[in-house]
Amino acid sequence: MPRDRAADVADILVEADLLGHDTHGLHLLATYLQHIEAGQMKLEGEPIVLADHGAVLTWDGQRLPGPWLVLRAMEIASEKAKINGSGTVTIGRSHHIACLAAYLKRATDQGLVMLLLSSAPGGGSVAPFGGLRALFSPSPIAIGFPTGDAPVLVDVSTSITTNMLTNRLRKEGKRLAHHWLIDETGNASDDPAVLHAPRKGTIQPLGGLDAGHKGYGLALLVEALTAGLAGHGRADPPEPLGASVFLQILDPQKFGGSSAFRRQMNWVAQACLDNPPRPGFDRVRLPGQSGLLRRERQLREGVALEPSILPALAPWAEKLGVAQPAAL
Repeated sequence: MPRDRAADVADILVEADLLGHDTHGLHLLATYLQHIEAGQMKLEGEPIVLADHGAVLTWDGQRLPGPWLVLRAMEIASEKAKINGSGTVTIGRSHHIACLAAYLKRATDQGLVMLLLSSAPGGGSVAPFGGLRALFSPSPIAIGFPTGDAPVLVDVSTSITTNMLTNRLRKEGKRLAHHWLIDETGNASDDPAVLHAPRKGTIQPLGGLDAGHKGYGLALLVEALTAGLAGHGRADPPEPLGASVFLQILDPQKFGGSSAFRRQMNWVAQACLDNPPRPGFDRVRLPGQSGLLRRERQLREGVALEPSILPALAPWAEKLGVAQPAAL
């Protein structure tokens, strides 16, 4: 992979681990290496411009590295936002884009608002609410915005849990904390094995058995903004570990003004923090707050890797002649 692209992929994977999203950081690296070796991730070339209408741009990502594509799209969307107030880039046929939260701080540090949505058209593990057959991916939605203090960083799936977590727990012989899955007969389950052949279970939409219609609606929103606007999705032949992406940058200065935006969002953020905690909670936190504190600590002390990561990378290190990092 060209050095600049490799650096972008590395930055985003490590940033995910810094923030504590350890299923979507270096945990993904072994899979990415497999896809490179199999020719399923394209390393050279540029995205194909399918449409460019000033504030709106659409790419065919040609299965180029997802983090590199998203970071390039962020640069373009940010420039468009500073001119027009809003810049939007949609990408079809990207390779996997890793952890959505890992991108947000780059926008909020500039005083910008960022929305990032992703779907995986080649895979399905989430049934529509009321159904039994897997159709959607966990399809995350992320938003970051500045306040008068630390930014708010939201990254949530439209499903109640993720493929990465359930796969990890299955390999470790563990179960989920709650009955977040349904088996092939529609019964709730906490056993990740129901998602894997010969079983045909699915992950529940966000909201679960009682309110999963909400996650179902959000999943449809993601499909419309990603696959629909990019023009590539589930109606096309499936490709392994790919993504359709919607990325939008907003510049508050072009709306009511940056100062007004920060004043409003700082008030809301402080009101959340000052809210009295219910039993079982020591205090109310803002989305991303714990991750940013963890990030600061790990930048000082080193990144704590989930135990399965280095063993998964050991065969690749040996094969490629790369020394594994020693523990601090």
